[in-house]
Amino acid sequence: MRTAYKVRVYPTEQQAAVLNRTFGCVRLVWNKVLAWRHARYHAEGIKTSYAETDRYLTELKRNPEFAFLFEVSSVPLQQTLRHQYTAFVNFFAGRARYPRFKSRRGRQSATYTRSAFRWRDGQLWLAKMDAPLEYVWSWPDVDPTTLNPTTVTISRDPDGRWYASIAVDIDDPEPLPATGAAVGIDLGVKDFAVLSTGEKIPNPRHLERKLRNLARYQRRMARKQRGSNNWAKARVKVARAHAKVRDARADFLHKTTTRLVRDHDVIVIEDLNVRGMVRNRHLARAISDSSWGEFRRQLEYKAAKYGRRLVVIDRWHPTSKTCSACGHLLAELSLSTRHWTCPSCGTRHDRDINAAKNILAAGRAVSACGADVRHSGSSRVRSAVKQEAQPVRAGIPRL
Repeated sequence: MRTAYKVRVYPTEQQAAVLNRTFGCVRLVWNKVLAWRHARYHAEGIKTSYAETDRYLTELKRNPEFAFLFEVSSVPLQQTLRHQYTAFVNFFAGRARYPRFKSRRGRQSATYTRSAFRWRDGQLWLAKMDAPLEYVWSWPDVDPTTLNPTTVTISRDPDGRWYASIAVDIDDPEPLPATGAAVGIDLGVKDFAVLSTGEKIPNPRHLERKLRNLARYQRRMARKQRGSNNWAKARVKVARAHAKVRDARADFLHKTTTRLVRDHDVIVIEDLNVRGMVRNRHLARAISDSSWGEFRRQLEYKAAKYGRRLVVIDRWHPTSKTCSACGHLLAELSLSTRHWTCPSCGTRHDRDINAAKNILAAGRAVSACGADVRHSGSSRVRSAVKQEAQPVRAGIPRL
């Protein structure tokens, strides 16, 4: 399997100048080719292949106005064309948005293949550089001298930090030992996740805790003249504030998903329509701060990596309104009702814990029916749970 190690990089002034020049050329090629594709399609209705973009890049280099493209390695420029072609393939397949133009103030990156870098004794040498890049290795159980990287992606965040993503091919890891445990997860805003075991994972609300400082930095930046040196310094402070929120959120998600995958053989979640839910202006910021989509993505690849099973049930299943004890279905249940008593069996339910139990039961029913348990994308893909006519009981799926 292929994995990547992302390390912090500390380039010298000369190396930073070479990388910044490479970033500028990569950005120029991306924007020029994207504009040419766009104009060609709207004028002639013709789709552009990768070979045609390759020829266009050659003509672009022959133009004396862009002779500086020869000053950087040609490999990152070629990789830019491949990335743009992949972006259009994903767009026409409905998996991504239309490719956008790159800005010089956003995240910058350049990808090097084996012909443009050397990896010797754990040292990284890039094309057009006379010295290795200094980096910090954060995996004590992995010896960097034994790695054989396939690609290296150098990036610079808006806050000024440099990174290198080193992609390598490794053997499939050994599956984790079986625990015999299964869990259903109900995601929320007040509590980030409620498990079918009754455990509630609090929502850390990283953005909300940093909003005051972030607003102050943004006001300072707004008072500066756009494009001035003081404005650039203020913009970096805003970027650093956002980076702290992003890093804290990523740390929380990785620790949470790793614990869930390590402790459970089967994990069941709902196929939430996050894109539609963030249209609610009252909850958009809280939902975005929770990063439910990233949570699901991490569960998917970690479960596949360590031999666990992730079951995704249909989003339309009435998990909150169904009694997990007897299967009674309520006609209505308002969002403000956090506890309710089943009129059939008299069981007192916590709304979120009851939903998590029903999610687990529905996941077991989906697995028993042999339906697609790891589909992704639109909710138009229906699981077997939606087609069940009988209520689902916790622990004993009725098929």
